Amino acid sequence: MQGLLTRIATQSSGWIELRFQERKTKQIAVRNGTLEESSSKRIQGIGVRALVDGVFGFASTTDLTEQGILRAVAAAQGAAQTSASAKKHRIKGLAEASMGMGTFPVPTNDPLDNHPLEEKLALVMKIDDHIRGASSLIVSSATSYGEIQDEKLIVTSDGAKAHIFISIPEFRVMAVAQKDGDQCFGSEANGVCGGWSDLMGLKSPEDMADYAVQIAVEQLGAPHPPGGLATVVLDPGLVGVLSHEAIGHTVEADIVLGGAITADKMNQKVASELVTMVDSGASEHLPHATGTLPVDDEGVSTRKTTLIENGILRSYLHNRETAAHYGVEPTGNARAFEYSDAPIIRMRNTYIEPGETSVDELIAGVADGYYMCGLGFGGQADSNAEFMFGVREAREIKNGKIGKLVRGATISGNAFDVLNSVDAVGNDFRWDLGAGTCGKSQAAKVDAGGPHLRCKGTIGGRQ
Repeated sequence: MQGLLTRIATQSSGWIELRFQERKTKQIAVRNGTLEESSSKRIQGIGVRALVDGVFGFASTTDLTEQGILRAVAAAQGAAQTSASAKKHRIKGLAEASMGMGTFPVPTNDPLDNHPLEEKLALVMKIDDHIRGASSLIVSSATSYGEIQDEKLIVTSDGAKAHIFISIPEFRVMAVAQKDGDQCFGSEANGVCGGWSDLMGLKSPEDMADYAVQIAVEQLGAPHPPGGLATVVLDPGLVGVLSHEAIGHTVEADIVLGGAITADKMNQKVASELVTMVDSGASEHLPHATGTLPVDDEGVSTRKTTLIENGILRSYLHNRETAAHYGVEPTGNARAFEYSDAPIIRMRNTYIEPGETSVDELIAGVADGYYMCGLGFGGQADSNAEFMFGVREAREIKNGKIGKLVRGATISGNAFDVLNSVDAVGNDFRWDLGAGTCGKSQAAKVDAGGPHLRCKGTIGGRQ
């Protein structure tokens, strides 16, 4: 296939991008001991993008013969030509880039295919039973396992020739506790770029289930926090959510061009000097982040991109088109979820760099505040960096010590105001957004994380 795509790209008139993808997925879901889904799917096809008269055209096909691919090329070129007459703004050119070449295997010694569907199903059933047996107060359980395995070939007429393998498994648990008509839930989810043992080694399914049960039960009867501005210590999970959802989307160049808050802030102070924020195609600091990719879907070799350096905004996230517009190098952030999607600008692994303060010191420095962990249900953010997130676990901090759990907590504000309020950055690090997908007209597997942070945020609760 690679030879065929290379020949077609070489012989094509004008710029062209060919992207073959074979995707295999599995999904197992159990609720209250009942199997709700056990499915395996496979898709295969080629996406073609052509640049004609300053306009992109896109087409896709499941016909993998040479004639089928050539028809898709003609369709993409025809779509570009048809659209050109109606376009007011033309693409003047694509930025020069280091194009990806070579084969990039899955980073694992334990491939998912070494473990049969029966083993995975048995584990999901076992953990779902474990949740319901962990406490007499548990009235409902849900457990699921999913995996995506991709093989991609990306060939462009200007030099990309990459063969990429991706493997992303994830595991999810949820518990619902009830007492005197009051219901609360606890949840946990993990995902990795790697194999079976890489996922299971992150945190055992039994430990995930026990945590979900603990949070669900402990919330019963717990008070709601009073609302207002408070000092908070955010765990790596919430730091990752803040980095991705509230900041990361505002520095995607297409959103910047659409009028994001960051449009006029390049090389200006946007955060505390303690904050350095990065988006990388590699899994920095710790392995197996789920946004890991060596080559993006335009065939550009990915690299580490420093977005905020010691509080100063230094870069946006680019594809080749926006990089040319801004006169910079592409950052390798053009991504397509399936062969039938055209690449758009997306994050990969987004995080805040570790600092120098221990987590114990972070907490000890809070006289009255909250320790907040993980994303709960509900949340939103916009291109002005305004956000509101539900918190999975929130506990009071009194006189430098973590205390009782509060329920239904949210944190909100402007993300740049929150980052400007950071007065200490932990010396730890964790990836924590590996399960699920990010949505922006199409899905994407991403990851996010960082160290613990101490800052100020507006807490939502009840008086």
